[in-house]
Amino acid sequence: MEGYCFKCKEKQEISDPVAIFHKNGSPATMGACPVCSTKIYKTGRTETHAVITPPEKVDRKLKAEAKRSGKLVIVESPAKAKTVSRFLGKGFTVRASVGHIRDLLRSELSVDVENNFTPKYRVPNEKRPVVKELKTLVKSAEMVYLATDPDREGEAIAWHLAEATEIPPGFSQRVVFHEITESAIHQAFDHPRDVNMNLVNAQQARRILDRLVGYNLSPLLWEKVRSRLSAGRVQSIALKLVVDREREIEAFIPVEYWTIEADFQQEGSSRVYRAFLARLDGNDPDLKDKTSAEQVLADVVTPVYRISKIKRGERKRKPSAPFTTSTLQQEASRRLGYTARRTMALAQQLYEGIDVGDGGATGLITYMRTDSTHVAIQAQNEARKFISGKHGVEYLPGDAPQYKTKAIGAQEAHEAIRPTSVFCEPDAIKKHLTGDQYKLYRLIWQRFVASQMESAVYDTISVDIEGSTHQHAYLFRTTGSILKFPGFLAVYEETQDEDKQADPHENMKIPPDLVEGAQQKIIELFPEQHFTQPPPRFTEATLVKAMEENGIGRPSTYAPIISTIQERGYVYREEKRLFPTETGFLVNDLLVAHFDELMDVNFTCHMEEDLDEVSEGKRAWVDVIKEFYGPFAILLAKAQAEMPVIKSEPEKVGRACPQCGLELIYRYGRYGKFISCSGFPACRYTEAILKEIGVDCPKDGGKLIERKTRKGRLFFGCANYPACDFTSWKKPIPQKCTNPECGNGLLVILNKRTAQCISCKKTYSLDEEQT
Repeated sequence: MEGYCFKCKEKQEISDPVAIFHKNGSPATMGACPVCSTKIYKTGRTETHAVITPPEKVDRKLKAEAKRSGKLVIVESPAKAKTVSRFLGKGFTVRASVGHIRDLLRSELSVDVENNFTPKYRVPNEKRPVVKELKTLVKSAEMVYLATDPDREGEAIAWHLAEATEIPPGFSQRVVFHEITESAIHQAFDHPRDVNMNLVNAQQARRILDRLVGYNLSPLLWEKVRSRLSAGRVQSIALKLVVDREREIEAFIPVEYWTIEADFQQEGSSRVYRAFLARLDGNDPDLKDKTSAEQVLADVVTPVYRISKIKRGERKRKPSAPFTTSTLQQEASRRLGYTARRTMALAQQLYEGIDVGDGGATGLITYMRTDSTHVAIQAQNEARKFISGKHGVEYLPGDAPQYKTKAIGAQEAHEAIRPTSVFCEPDAIKKHLTGDQYKLYRLIWQRFVASQMESAVYDTISVDIEGSTHQHAYLFRTTGSILKFPGFLAVYEETQDEDKQADPHENMKIPPDLVEGAQQKIIELFPEQHFTQPPPRFTEATLVKAMEENGIGRPSTYAPIISTIQERGYVYREEKRLFPTETGFLVNDLLVAHFDELMDVNFTCHMEEDLDEVSEGKRAWVDVIKEFYGPFAILLAKAQAEMPVIKSEPEKVGRACPQCGLELIYRYGRYGKFISCSGFPACRYTEAILKEIGVDCPKDGGKLIERKTRKGRLFFGCANYPACDFTSWKKPIPQKCTNPECGNGLLVILNKRTAQCISCKKTYSLDEEQT
């Protein structure tokens, strides 16, 4: 038998040949070169191998799995990974997927309509390095923990991670926690579970529905209206709410009405108090115009008035429930002026963890995408301990309050948004937070603590003053209340809804010496003309509230939807109010005309209920999509044939772009209307629209205009910037300072009632004429 000798570099007869098997089971013959004694190997089976027992074959996969060691934890964000890693310690490797790692293809529908709507997923190019690293780590880990967020989207991300990184069956578990604290992390890892495919399928169905609608409607709008437009299953309903409200305002006809108040004085007393005309001949006063008001005014002064009833009582005011996503966005908008997107970005930071000086990052609030007001018993007990120690046992209700969730289809398994520990007081950690983080954390902390406290108690009083003539019987009323016990108000009071009109007749000042039956004298009458008001335009806060009340979208989608309709130029935001643009009107009207069911609020709400049933395992996701797509496809084909071509041209500015020479046009973005080059995206020139305020610059005499910082904060500057650098955070007014030493200095609004000169600091009342 010959073999090749590498030293002699030629074939030689093998001396002393021995039949062998390699470790992998392959046969060979080993011997030596007769010339140089170098070992020679020749692969292949010989007759001698038949009498030798080969070694057992080793499965490479089993061998690799036998070498697995360590535990891999995958979360969404690097910040979350850092915090979780701190609590898990040695033996765990924590990596971030940096959001979604797999999605439908962007270049095509990516849904096989003919094959039970099977989705076609791919890993985007920018995520391939992440997936490659995760795959390598998965191969060597003895167990992979999928620790994504505790909602449907988080469940879907966990499933996509398992699929994309090819985790073998039995080597992955799902862990869920609603707060990123040491105790919550350890509890979650002590109770792992499998990925919940019902939740995954509910999210998958939502994604496919949105793709079927958006991918079909958007090209239709490009063809019939103009390019760069889009439509969506939920965003179009949000747009419809804004458009419908605007049309209500346009169609509103104000109706005149009058009210009458009077200053009374009790006989023998020097104190004067005010009451309003509450009843006229036993009915609500119906004073439709000045003539009817004057008729009453002429007669109302003639009777002798006496106090017919003094009713004293007690009123309890209960605290508000702890925050859900919706109520947090609403209150942050009213109290702090934050947009929904900004609120959620800050809440994400507080949830994922911040180093507050105790050795590393820790989560400060529970998960911020929730529609539940449920509070864990442990958190309630901790809050009760804090409240009794800080304020006293009288501030604790007998039992911990239980709040019922108002949102349609709320997931009660989730918790409300609350601090992870009430003992982590806002002021104690203020130095570790940014200004915005501190404000939002304080708001969440105060709301939660207040929600676990006793009701506020008021002493109330209502006084009826009656008198009559031959023509009419009059009843004036005055009401008031005094805070008897602050209860939860010692910590927090919810900001009043900006769309809710305050009752002008509440909390009037009432003398304590009023007596039933005592004669009262009218000192002065105060007739006032009013007009009924149209419904207010939505703010981001009230639009979120309307969406929640109508079952449109879910906590994770409120902020993205509102941002999308602004970024698409359908809606713009001015002084916190949302206005539809011409394009918004046009797109809405076309969709309503040709997809009336899709644009129906009740239909969208019903669809959310169907998705909830999928998440509960009551319905198959394919059936839900089939039920929707059949009628939708018919409407789509009909719209393709019947929808008119309305080529909407952008509004032109009337001058050329200074960079490329093309026409400048108006566009709408997240922060409202702005000027842009019509050659976008080839030319990206933009400029702000200068809004003059009617005041000259004190430095160079140029026009002062409204401007905004990168974060959207309003300030005032000279239109001649950068040649003139004058700026003011406070709004300048046309009136000038009258101080002779100042020389017509610029006045700015200091507060609601006061203006101040920026030069001499002299103040003026805004309510009175300057002297």
